[in-house]
Amino acid sequence: MKRAKKLAGVDESDFASVLDIITMHRSRALMSVNVESLITYWEIGAFLSPRIHSGSWSTAVVGRLADYIKRNKPELRGYGKSNLYNMARVYDLFSDESFLSLTTRYKKQLPAPDNFFQLQNGKSLPTVLALTSYTNLVIIANHCRDAQECLFYIVYASREHLKNKELARCIETDSYTSLLGGSKKNYSNRLKELYPTAPVVIKDRAFLDYLALPERCRESKLRREIVSHIKDFILEMGKEFLFVDQEYTLPVGGEDFHSDLLFYHRGLQCLVAFELKTRKFRPSDMGQLEFYLEALDRDMKKENENPSIGIILCRDANRIVVEYAMSRAMSPVMVAQYKRLLIPKEVLQRTFEEYLELPVVSC
Repeated sequence: MKRAKKLAGVDESDFASVLDIITMHRSRALMSVNVESLITYWEIGAFLSPRIHSGSWSTAVVGRLADYIKRNKPELRGYGKSNLYNMARVYDLFSDESFLSLTTRYKKQLPAPDNFFQLQNGKSLPTVLALTSYTNLVIIANHCRDAQECLFYIVYASREHLKNKELARCIETDSYTSLLGGSKKNYSNRLKELYPTAPVVIKDRAFLDYLALPERCRESKLRREIVSHIKDFILEMGKEFLFVDQEYTLPVGGEDFHSDLLFYHRGLQCLVAFELKTRKFRPSDMGQLEFYLEALDRDMKKENENPSIGIILCRDANRIVVEYAMSRAMSPVMVAQYKRLLIPKEVLQRTFEEYLELPVVSC
């Protein structure tokens, strides 16, 4: 009995300290393995690149190299001909002056302590590449259009802990332009005041092609399909979202009201209510959503949580109408669309620095 009483008095923060030590060294071990693999592929790429570009090594020669490695070290994996070309591609792209100058320009904002790893062969490796896996770097190298987009996806993959398939999906649905190029007029002034980072954390556009929805459908069907593919939806909107419930009941004045989808955002530490509209946005939609936010903040929000955010996810929206509606909105709300939009490159450039300035949220 005394022993139980003594254990009951132990401060569990001591247990958490031990767990932190384990987690820290486990992360360092994984990082060390990743860095060593990255250095290996980088040096191979540096060796192959000039030979391939000069024409002294043809496709046949690279194929013979792959066969040679397999014949002499059959236990090695990942050194086939296509992978060898990927190593040269990764080296070419990330050793290019346009990428290196970008990493130097944003050195203070990037979550990497040094700008370069200095290698024994006299070459250097940008430290920022170690933020994600080599497989992710291959995907980025083969699908991104310029140095800024490459750097964005390296940082984004690190912050969102994206695996290769998840990253490929984000590139396919153009998270780069969704996060950096969205119209800031889609966000209420109150949302930008309370959450300055919201425009580069929460997308104002969602791709729902995985739902295979018809051109016209009921909101109830849209909601059911999203819930059935909730992992895909969270990946599309951002991995910091945690799903709470659908048709979440909000009792007010003896009546029950229902929010279509309720999430919790780990980074912003607040509840996020989604209202789904399979039609064009209407200013009257704002009143309903703000009512739900008031109910959430009065009756559901915990003391340690921030004010709730509301998102109207609609099929289409007139930008001028949205701007008018947002200008007088008293709550932290925004309008998002599930429709492809063309984003001007100058907008991406302007918001890229905002993204890099975001603090990293520890898990």
